[in-house]
Amino acid sequence: MQSTKRMLAGAALALALAAPAAAEPVKVGYIYVGPIGDYGYSHEHNVGRLAVDAHFGDKVETSYVESVPEGADAERVMTQMALAGTDIIFATSFGYMDPVNNVAARFPDVRFEHATGYKREHPNVALYNARFYEGRAVIGHIAARMTKTNVIGYIASYPIPEVIMGINAAYLHARKANPQIQFKIVWAYTWFDPALEADAANALIEQGADVIMQHTDSTAPMAIAEQKGFYAFGQASDMIAFGPNAQLTAIIDNWGPYYIDRVQKVIDGTWESQDVWLGMKEDMVVMAPLSERIPADVRAEAEAMMAAIKAGTYHPFTGPINRQDGTPWLAAGEVADDKTLLGMNFYVEGIEGAIPN
Repeated sequence: MQSTKRMLAGAALALALAAPAAAEPVKVGYIYVGPIGDYGYSHEHNVGRLAVDAHFGDKVETSYVESVPEGADAERVMTQMALAGTDIIFATSFGYMDPVNNVAARFPDVRFEHATGYKREHPNVALYNARFYEGRAVIGHIAARMTKTNVIGYIASYPIPEVIMGINAAYLHARKANPQIQFKIVWAYTWFDPALEADAANALIEQGADVIMQHTDSTAPMAIAEQKGFYAFGQASDMIAFGPNAQLTAIIDNWGPYYIDRVQKVIDGTWESQDVWLGMKEDMVVMAPLSERIPADVRAEAEAMMAAIKAGTYHPFTGPINRQDGTPWLAAGEVADDKTLLGMNFYVEGIEGAIPN
């Protein structure tokens, strides 16, 4: 009997040794420029992280650090993540560009994905971006058809190509819909500062704006528009809860499918460096439901534009378009190339004021 037990125990030990060890979960790290409670840009990246958790379950282990300033702090946080054994790090703000490449050089076995940047100096760095300008073209059209004062207020964050591109896209389509339109632009020099953003919204309203756009991440401008009876658009996320009467629609950054795809490639061992820029066609840029306050004809116009962009039959930067000083940029029917857009450092004709240095 004891001999039989010894034999069974030995067989069990042999099977245990022969069985492959359970695969370690892939460690996925995220670094956010704002708090996940901004209900805007960082919030939507975190929604994408949660989608990864839901999709992969115990195959992954995700973590994040929020409200990380662009610069030395970002480099420190990513270094700590790499030292902790993180397999792939998603750095989600433009200003993380140099820190990403600095840390990637020191940790060649860690994959780094940088959102909205343009430097890819190492084979373990990938770039991803969303064509936010497509959504801004749509909201420009809607704003121009909804304003009564012909003044649209725009809260801009930093004078980088992504932001300038958005201003230009919105203005071009606003002007097409209403040649009397005027843009008032306030540069906030922040991604997330509710008090400062609220001040900017109030300043724009004092200058006659009755529709507010923003390329900052808090819900403060939406709340101001709601309180004062004006219109606004959600930034990066559906902000309808903060402006049920004010929000006309919102540009939603839908990161989840991209994050799932890239983590799957890490699991499969097929991850490679790449540079992608996705938009409505790929559902990385999604528009929130159009408000019932938008008249039926304006809704139909906006929906037609969205459908054409999604189908690839219309590009928001299609000529004729002149630069601010009146010199030609795009001839009739000519479409802007991605390289120019990603380096955009000029206003289009009709926008008043100068881009800050």
